Amino acid sequence: MNRNIFEDLFVLEVANNHWGDVERGIRIITECARLVRFNNVRGAIKLQFRDVDSFIHKDFRSREDIRYIKKTLDTKMSKTDYATMVNIIRKNSCIAMATPFDESSVQFCEELGIQIIKIASSDINDWVLIEAIAATRKPVIVSTGGTSLKDIDDLVSFFEKRNIPLAINHCVSLYPSEDHELELNQIDFLMNRYPDHTIGFSSHEYNNWNDSILMAYAKGARTFERHVDIDDGTVEISPYCSLPHQLDQWFKAFKKAKAMCGGPGIQKRNVSEREKKYLDALVRGVYAKHDLPEGHILHDDDVYLAIPLQKGQISCRELMRGEVILKACAKDSPIMIDMIDSPYANHDDLKKLIFSLGI
Repeated sequence: MNRNIFEDLFVLEVANNHWGDVERGIRIITECARLVRFNNVRGAIKLQFRDVDSFIHKDFRSREDIRYIKKTLDTKMSKTDYATMVNIIRKNSCIAMATPFDESSVQFCEELGIQIIKIASSDINDWVLIEAIAATRKPVIVSTGGTSLKDIDDLVSFFEKRNIPLAINHCVSLYPSEDHELELNQIDFLMNRYPDHTIGFSSHEYNNWNDSILMAYAKGARTFERHVDIDDGTVEISPYCSLPHQLDQWFKAFKKAKAMCGGPGIQKRNVSEREKKYLDALVRGVYAKHDLPEGHILHDDDVYLAIPLQKGQISCRELMRGEVILKACAKDSPIMIDMIDSPYANHDDLKKLIFSLGI
C-alpha cells in the first residue's frame, strides 16, 4: 500500500463552518490555503457531505430541538455550491478531501474526484457506508474517537485485505478537549499495533497550538487534523476550531518538532562533523611516564593519559599493550604513531586520521 499520500499531511476540517454560505466557505478555504502555501506544508481541506433529504428521516426534519438535525439542515448546500468549493480547494493547490455520511455522498465524492475520503469516528462500524467507501478504491483516513479495539481491528483488516491505503488517527471525541483528556500515549499503542499504517492525530483541544503537535510528532504521528474557521463577525466560533493565526502557530510548531526529531528512528543517526570535532577535542592522548628507549615494550605503567591530544599522537583509542618503541621518547612527551610498531602505523587511512586529530 502506498502510504506516502498521508505522510506529513495536514487535514483542515471545514466541517459545517461555512454555515450553508458558499462565499463564507470560500473565504475559509482561501485563508487556510494561503497559510498552507506560506508554511510550505502539505494540506488537505476537508468538507462534509450529506444527502440531507435521505439522511434525516422525513418525520424529524422539523425537530429543531435535536441539535444534529438542526445544524445539518441549517448548513445544507447544493451540489453546485460544494463543487464550487472543491474547485477553489484545487485552485489553491490543496488536496480535496471529504467525509461522506451516507452512500449517496460517497458517490458524490466520486463525481467530484475527491482524492482522500475520511471515515468519522461515529461511522467506524457502519459497514454499509464502509463498503461503499472501499468500492471507490480511494485512500482513507479513519478517526478512532470512542471506538472499541475490535472495531478498529476489524476496519484495519477490511482495508488491508483490499490493499486500500489507510491512515489511523488517534482521536478523542470531546469538543473541545482539555489537555488532560488528549491521551497522546494512544499514538504509541496504535503504532505498535498497526505498524504498516500511517498513524495520525485528530485534535480538538483549545488551550494552545504548540504542545500537542510537538509531542504527537515525536511519538510518530504523521498526519494531523484540526477544525478550521475564520472570525468574520458573522457567527460564533467554536473553541475547538483553529483561526488562521492559530494555524500558522500549528504549522510552525510542526516544523520545529520535525527539526528537533531529526531523521527516522529506525536506524543509527549520522553524526555530524561538528559533533565529531567536539568529541575528538576531549580525547586523551598517550604520554610517556618516564624515558622510553628504542626497543622498549610498552606496559601499562610506562604511560599516562592526558589532554590535549596532539596531531599524530596516539590516543586512548589506539593504545595497546606490547607495542614496541621504534624511536626513543622522553618523559612527559607524546607518543607519536610513527614511534611505535603498531598496526595503525601501517594503515595509511588510519594514520592520516590520527594526524588530522588534536592540536
